[in-house]
Amino acid sequence: MAAEEGMAPSALRVLEEALGVGLTSAGATAEAVAAEGAYYLEQVTITEASEDDYEYEEIPDDNFSIPEGEEDLAKAIHMVQEQAIDTHILEQKTVLPSKPAVPEVIEDFLCNFLIKMGMTRTLDCFQSEWYELIQKGITELREVGNVPDVYTQNMLLENENKNLRKDLKHYKQAADKAREDLLKTQKERDFHRMHHKRVVQEKNKLINDLKGLKLHYASYEPTIRVLHEKHHTLLKQKMLTSLERDRAVKQISGLQASWRLMDTGHDIYVPEIRVVPSFEKENAPEGPTQKGLREAREQNKCKTKMKDNTKDSEFPTDMMPNPNLYLCKENIGPAKFDYKLNDIFRLHELPVSCIIVHPRRDILVSCGEDRLWKVVGLPKGNVLLTGFGHTDWLSNCCFHPSGNKLATSSGDTTVKLWDLSNGNCILTLEGHNHAVWSCTWHSCGDFVASSSLDTTSKIWDVNSERCRCTLYGHTDSVNSIEFFPYSNTLLTGSADKTLSVWDARTGKCEQSLYGHMHSINDATFAPRGHIIASCDACGVTKLWDFRKLLPIVSIDVGPSPGNEVNFDPSGRVLAQASGNGVIHLLDLKSGQIHKLMGHESEAHTVVFSQDGESLFSGGSDGTVRTWS
Repeated sequence: MAAEEGMAPSALRVLEEALGVGLTSAGATAEAVAAEGAYYLEQVTITEASEDDYEYEEIPDDNFSIPEGEEDLAKAIHMVQEQAIDTHILEQKTVLPSKPAVPEVIEDFLCNFLIKMGMTRTLDCFQSEWYELIQKGITELREVGNVPDVYTQNMLLENENKNLRKDLKHYKQAADKAREDLLKTQKERDFHRMHHKRVVQEKNKLINDLKGLKLHYASYEPTIRVLHEKHHTLLKQKMLTSLERDRAVKQISGLQASWRLMDTGHDIYVPEIRVVPSFEKENAPEGPTQKGLREAREQNKCKTKMKDNTKDSEFPTDMMPNPNLYLCKENIGPAKFDYKLNDIFRLHELPVSCIIVHPRRDILVSCGEDRLWKVVGLPKGNVLLTGFGHTDWLSNCCFHPSGNKLATSSGDTTVKLWDLSNGNCILTLEGHNHAVWSCTWHSCGDFVASSSLDTTSKIWDVNSERCRCTLYGHTDSVNSIEFFPYSNTLLTGSADKTLSVWDARTGKCEQSLYGHMHSINDATFAPRGHIIASCDACGVTKLWDFRKLLPIVSIDVGPSPGNEVNFDPSGRVLAQASGNGVIHLLDLKSGQIHKLMGHESEAHTVVFSQDGESLFSGGSDGTVRTWS
């Protein structure tokens, strides 16, 4: 644009000299030509201001006409000449070149360069001289042609170069990070490779050791088998020796009784000493036993008499056999599982802890955590007798073999004996340091055994009213205790997850049974005595062969705890009271489990009637439920 402005006056002078006249405006034609890319010059005549202030209206040239009678002929001729001149100028079509005389890119490049370098004085001199030369028309740059825009390209390339440098820096950082990650990965790979080699070596070593141990075990297996056979043989010999010892003790007891009778002046006829229980003699002559008795009396005539003030009871040595062993299968009805809830007795204000059924009468006894025990008549459920005396919750109870006495255990650390005819406490046994969980009568009726939270069990002599023996061995609370039917063997279940078999006469642990993974809550014998059932705090019930002292089967009905287990009179059905309120009935023949749903809360105890037709259960809601 600077070049265009510089050339305008010079071109005007050239046209004035050539034509000698001024140019008038040719607006419409100039616009048409300009549309084709040519430049035209227009002369503007500035008239002098009129002396008056009147503003005249401008009349367009297109509508110009000579009014009749208003202008003279001279003016008309003059106007015609001007129109002819204008027409001649338009016909010549004097047009400026379409391209600028000097390319603008050169001027812009030089000006920008000087501005960038801060050469302001040089820039001023350059612009003055440059425009002067252009106006004079001295510069001849038309032959140069198109000058490339190198400066702009350099700027673009420089910007692109800066961006590439930034990308290069970024990629270099990424490459450094990738190199570090690669080194770290290689180190981890080497470590895991080394660890894998070490594990493989250890695995191969363990495989070799295992093979060696298998061979070693295979070499010892015959020896182990022989030792097992010897062990069973010794157990049988031990049982035989125990029987012989019991018989010998009985003979000695008979002799001592005979001596006492002779010393007191009674008749010399002594009770018959039965070596074989089934053998009896009547009116027999003096045999070797009576002869030995007379000789012993004569030899010990000078010795002091035995003290009669000793009230300790003697453990029976020749007890009657278990009557359940001779039950005929023909007399046993089919096992029952279709029990239905028949009645609900609300007997206690607090949870029921134990229920037992009288061996011969239609009554049961329930113990509760409200410190009471109650005798309940069946089937109506009327309370016949209520026992008071314990100062804390009751945990268990057991009938005397005759059925006229009751033993109860309590959280007040005592065991109490009660007379069921009047409900009075006849004896309190004290000696445990913590709560007593369970109690059981010996079949002879002279001994009571109890188990306690203090990890011990005790055997009490009812006649001498003292503790005859304390059983040590468990490392946690002893939760259950029971005499083997018609024997001097005790079974205890403990929170240390073990069952123990004890000899009540010596207080020694004869055998321990391992297998439970949780605290044992209860354990009991089958009516025939050949199976032990136990349940733990995770709902697992186990059956054990008492003859071989080996586990038979394990039944998991958890996760709710099993609180108590009891067999039916036939020994074919096992009932378990569960912590979720369900009574589980296990068919020992088929292994099927039946469920009795009726308790609204936890079931604590379950027991069968003597004929097996009914079942009784007690729960934490203080109720006793009958099923038939």
